[in-house]
Amino acid sequence: MAVGKEDVEIVKARIDKRDYRRIVLSNSLQVLLISDPDTDKCAASMDVGVGSFSDPAGLEGLAHFLEHMLFYASEKYPMEDSYSKYIAEHGGSTNAFTSSDHTNYYFDVNTEGFEEALDRFAQFFTKPLMSADATMREIKAVDSENQKNLLSDAWRMNQLHKHLSDEDHPYHKFSTGNWDTLEVRPKAKGLDTRMELLKFYEENYSANIMHLVIYTNESLDKIQNIVEVKFQDIRNTNKSCFHARGQPCKSEHLQILVKTVPIKQGHKLRIVWPVTPEIHHYTEGPCRYLGHLIGHEGEGSLYYILKKLGWATGLSAGESDSSLEFSFFKVVIDLTDAGHEHIQDIIGLLFKYIDLLQQSGVCKWIFEELSAVCETKFHYQDKIPPSDYVVNIASNMQFYPPKDWLTGSSLPSKFSPSVIQMVLDQLSPNNVRIFWDSKNFEGLTDKVEPWYGTAYSVEKITGSVIQEWVRSAPDENMHLPAPNKFIPTDLSLKSVQEKVKFPVLLRRSSKSALWYKPDTVFLTPKAYVKIDFNCPYAGNSPEAEVLTTIFTQLLMDYLNEYAYYAQVAGLYYGLNHIDGGFQVTLIGYNHKLRILLETIVEKIAKFVVKADRFSVIKEMVTKDYQNFKYQQPYQQAMYYCSLLLHDQTWPWIEQLELLPALQVEDLAKFVPAMLSRTFLECYIAGNIESHEAESMVRHIEDVLFNCSKPLCKPLFSSQHLTNRIVKLESGINYFYPSECLNPDDENSALVHYIQVGRDDFKLNVKLQLFALVAKQPTFHQLRSVEQLGYITVLMQRNNCGIRGLQFIIQSTVKSNVNALIDMKLEKHKNLREESAFFWREINDGTLRFDRRDYEVEALRQLTLQELIDFFNEYVKVGAPRKKTLSVRVHGNRHSSEYKAEASEPHLSKIDNVFAFRRSQPLYGSFKGLSGQMKL
Repeated sequence: MAVGKEDVEIVKARIDKRDYRRIVLSNSLQVLLISDPDTDKCAASMDVGVGSFSDPAGLEGLAHFLEHMLFYASEKYPMEDSYSKYIAEHGGSTNAFTSSDHTNYYFDVNTEGFEEALDRFAQFFTKPLMSADATMREIKAVDSENQKNLLSDAWRMNQLHKHLSDEDHPYHKFSTGNWDTLEVRPKAKGLDTRMELLKFYEENYSANIMHLVIYTNESLDKIQNIVEVKFQDIRNTNKSCFHARGQPCKSEHLQILVKTVPIKQGHKLRIVWPVTPEIHHYTEGPCRYLGHLIGHEGEGSLYYILKKLGWATGLSAGESDSSLEFSFFKVVIDLTDAGHEHIQDIIGLLFKYIDLLQQSGVCKWIFEELSAVCETKFHYQDKIPPSDYVVNIASNMQFYPPKDWLTGSSLPSKFSPSVIQMVLDQLSPNNVRIFWDSKNFEGLTDKVEPWYGTAYSVEKITGSVIQEWVRSAPDENMHLPAPNKFIPTDLSLKSVQEKVKFPVLLRRSSKSALWYKPDTVFLTPKAYVKIDFNCPYAGNSPEAEVLTTIFTQLLMDYLNEYAYYAQVAGLYYGLNHIDGGFQVTLIGYNHKLRILLETIVEKIAKFVVKADRFSVIKEMVTKDYQNFKYQQPYQQAMYYCSLLLHDQTWPWIEQLELLPALQVEDLAKFVPAMLSRTFLECYIAGNIESHEAESMVRHIEDVLFNCSKPLCKPLFSSQHLTNRIVKLESGINYFYPSECLNPDDENSALVHYIQVGRDDFKLNVKLQLFALVAKQPTFHQLRSVEQLGYITVLMQRNNCGIRGLQFIIQSTVKSNVNALIDMKLEKHKNLREESAFFWREINDGTLRFDRRDYEVEALRQLTLQELIDFFNEYVKVGAPRKKTLSVRVHGNRHSSEYKAEASEPHLSKIDNVFAFRRSQPLYGSFKGLSGQMKL
């Protein structure tokens, strides 16, 4: 039973209609109950106040290993994997993660299955079973998870930061665990890992350091009664939360310059200071304030200057690796080749900017503007999936008082110059750690980090040396940002006369089509705009493809210092290359969205190639292509699968070969030619009236098509081309073998694709139901039982309306029908999610905006025999209509298998991607007639 139901007023967003209640059970478990009558998914998250910092010496990764083990079975539900199976059968998902000082477990399911799911979940923390057999298998799974991280620069650099710290501090530890730390070393010391696991659980998993969040459609009183019954049996040993005393960096770990060799091409600079954790001053927000200014990208900012000098392509700043006892403030700068040669100047400019902040003092107007932006963001936040919401809150509960469980540190409101100044003073040359990553350091380092094998070297740098860099740095006009004109002041909602359920084709001309959907559901002052520039000349060759990519990157580059203010104010935009053109997307507060849109269109209309920026962007694009070979093997396999199936795609290697010869003149000639024939596919949704949407599109047409010297002309009917999908032949097992592009990667991957057919409601639901039924058993059998790899996925695949199944492996029925119906009837959480669903229908040309209603009806009529017939016809071995494509990427451990596969008799080997594509028929496109429509 609950012993406390405190009347704490929990701060929540103005538009939040959910009810909240905090209770404390008799075992001291703190619980937040959330009642949302509108939800169709329920969720729960348990945050346990123990993490990898509590790993015993010599058993690195034990907390993470325990997180894995709790999913297997319990005394009440002893069948292995029954918890995950139940969650999957009721339309849900489940996962967990281990952090340094806490471990979080969570799940979501449909509303009907929630109570039993919650009971199964509660067993994690009462009487789990951790069998010897499961222990050995899951050690291998943890080792496989670690294997996939070994060639990840993010994991490698994070561990190097930890390695160069006090060996006696828990921050120094290796936290993931592997076969060596969980099996080999313990056994050498005479330790039984399973017994140590049980001991760790008994000593650390106590109700008083746990925080539970429940999200349901039931009343608070009803869910409270359920929670009291299911969670009151968790033991309370009055365990104290682990606290790492002091900073992990001693004097010998400061004033150092660390040169490291990354896996990927590129240069990166990370400047790090140990600072006072913001958690102790979260209402004052010192790190948020300083991160806002040092990470700013507007005119006069540090990044603006570095970009102008051609030395940087990205910069971020803010707090990281924070805990109650210590924290770091980190500035990360992505460098160009030229920037790599001016590292001392760049560090000097950074400290010059910090000096500017010192001289300017803490500015009240900047803090108040930042506070206002944060307040608007909080009070008009989008609803997110319940599983994400409960995880965020449960994590907050470990660190914040109850009234701030929902806000966390997101609402800085107390202006305290002294607190901000305290942290600013800690960003000094005497307190700094500098990490400099570059492939150029290969062969020039003298040390190796033991867990990931990262090559590095360390040299000391004094404060006086850095001050000399400051004095010799370029004399640039750095200044504080201007007041933000993009902050919305009109947050009113437009009146909508009728409740529109689906997008309507509001307007169509030879130049554009406008799909429109007013917001009648989410009722937030936001809008979503997507405009596809369909340009046939943008993707008709590898050269056109890469030039279009450079064009979109340059546009973003030109807009950056202006549009960054919009981003800070909650108005986001993106420009990216798509098949047959490029795409403009805007998402955020509608008040000043049109201003940003018109600026983007003007930049397109007046596009000029600037030679200095062309060189920087070309260098960035080149490195992106070069780094393709360092992607995970399963990602390479998925790429090859797409290359084989999509008729109009060009291989990355051909684009990389073209890049060195491309010059400014090539892009200057290409852009007018690309835009000369254009069709605009537009989607506008949200808090925008129909006449405003029409006016926006008319304005774009006026700028691009209707001026005295038009940049664009409408497409000819013959130019309305679309990407089409290769039609595999029934009864043939195609396979494409490839060696992993990274010779150092030991992992191999398989993508096995089963093509089913064109978009059809009845066929779709059979495919989807089979995927739902098979997903969890596939995962359990391949990953947990057969130990084939940490990454084991079964998923549906939709290529331009052509449906199929996809199995991905990388290594060293009534309840299911109801679950799928519930998933299809699940409401969209926010405008972005709804718009993405409708845009997919527009983009594929299927235009089945009522798809979910029809598929639900098809599901309700579906019989078990029909599903069995579908399996027998399309999926099982030897099925008469089975069409398969297997893509295999072999790591360096499996090169012999790669050579042996060449002669497998039952498979049809693909030797040449493009010869294969030319030899195969294509599916018709759902957009095939769009260019012939008459008004």
